[in-house]
Amino acid sequence: MADKPKKPQKLRARLPRGLADRGPAEIAATRAMVEKIREVYERYGFEPVETPAFEYTDALGKFLPDQDRPNEGVFSLQDDDEQWISLRYDLTAPLARYVAENFDALPKPYRSYRFGWVFRNEKPGPGRFRQFMQFDADTVGAPTAAADAEMCMMAADTMEALGIPRGSYVVKVNNRKVLDGVLESIGLGGDENAGRRLTVLRAIDKLDKFSKEEVAKLLGPGRWDGGEEGKGDFTKGAGLGDAEAKLVIEYAESQQLMPLEYVGNEQPGDRGKPMPFVHADGTSAGSYRFNNEKTIESLLEKFGSNSVARQGLNELSNIAELARSAGYTEDQIRIDPSVVRGLEYYTGPVYEVELLLDTKDEKGRSVRFGSVGGGGRYDGLVSRFRGEPVPATGFSIGVSRLQAALTLIGQLGKKPQPGPVVVTVFGGDIAGYQKMVATLRSAGIRAELYLGNPKHSLGQQMKYADKRNSPCAIIQGSDEKAQGIVQIKDLILGAELASLEKDRDEYLKKQAEAQFSCSEDELVAKVQDLLQRRGVNWS
Repeated sequence: MADKPKKPQKLRARLPRGLADRGPAEIAATRAMVEKIREVYERYGFEPVETPAFEYTDALGKFLPDQDRPNEGVFSLQDDDEQWISLRYDLTAPLARYVAENFDALPKPYRSYRFGWVFRNEKPGPGRFRQFMQFDADTVGAPTAAADAEMCMMAADTMEALGIPRGSYVVKVNNRKVLDGVLESIGLGGDENAGRRLTVLRAIDKLDKFSKEEVAKLLGPGRWDGGEEGKGDFTKGAGLGDAEAKLVIEYAESQQLMPLEYVGNEQPGDRGKPMPFVHADGTSAGSYRFNNEKTIESLLEKFGSNSVARQGLNELSNIAELARSAGYTEDQIRIDPSVVRGLEYYTGPVYEVELLLDTKDEKGRSVRFGSVGGGGRYDGLVSRFRGEPVPATGFSIGVSRLQAALTLIGQLGKKPQPGPVVVTVFGGDIAGYQKMVATLRSAGIRAELYLGNPKHSLGQQMKYADKRNSPCAIIQGSDEKAQGIVQIKDLILGAELASLEKDRDEYLKKQAEAQFSCSEDELVAKVQDLLQRRGVNWS
């Protein structure tokens, strides 16, 4: 007896780890958010440019962002010329290549913005994806702190344009030269220590997640994820001694020790919102607020003996003065030495936008979003291609992360956009229905012909229209066609009727409004009127 043929094995549908599918509601929210960011960037004089998702791997440089596998931080492949190319891990390195390649043709300073997907070959985890969207703005060819100050101002303006009120965000500013000076003072200067400096940067970046003791391990011999030797994965440390690690942590935490300006019970003024201070016994001690000038004075006293650190602090003083003169307070732009940024290519001022909102997720758990964007000065990236100094500074918004925050605080809707008007079909001849759809589309109305099984009942077609979130459906059976009329079914009102309390008179009145007839010639005008009454907006 012959063996039965094996049934073909079905391919299992599965999404790769660290990636996410996106539906209409999320895509519409992204579009609305990106448009608001674009308006602010263009108001500052930036113009759009696009670079491809792939770059030659050597163009990305030795700045790979992955913390677990620093040599494998990008997705790479060889092309047919056996050249290694990689998916971009950010939008800055490709811009540096673009500017270098088109240097003579571009105006300098060159101001541009880009948005798009970036890719990280990282170990995925909660809130850590291998593909996410960024929106960048960069100025290439501007050597002064005025360009950095402008980035900070634009970051503040963008947050407010997105509906995040003043006091619910802060742009924190630091200068990598200050930390470089501290590291130089403990023997970590020079190119030969670049790897150890990067390990130090990433360790400091963990201070908002780990205790000082755990960060000290990352600055020293290393850290086991499980808390004890042999438990979990091991992260190699920077190899600093106890005294050196203590100095680095003291620097990173110096914002907590910054002098606050006493303002008594003064109301908010031109320096920002005062913060209430309460003694241990609960009695009020008046109000205090951050003062950028006093912060810089304190840092100069502690770390200004190093010439590199002093240069960085002078640049921060310039940024603070420019921001203040433009009307930005410490509520918006604040000097904060805890900001380091994890990438090695930053050479001067660095900044992060932090959301100060405490909100709840869908399960009622408290969520603090923290940083949703950042950037800084990177005077060495374009120079790698040009062999000459090319100053540059830029700012990047993490669109995916910020979108999640805006959705939770209600600034972006969770509901999908209205679907198209659905024209239902009866019988085999669909030419007349197709003409109806074309007429609606010509008038700028989103419309579609029901293209399912032509034998489907009206009820089945209405279920489809509901799933499409359609505002209304068009019905024309043989009787209506003979009379030259159509029926318009208001699906938004129909949904309200389904939840209406048992008020018979009101129900009957609205039921009569939920479906009405008109002549074929009136179709466009009647649908437009319905859409206007229901507030349907597809933009």
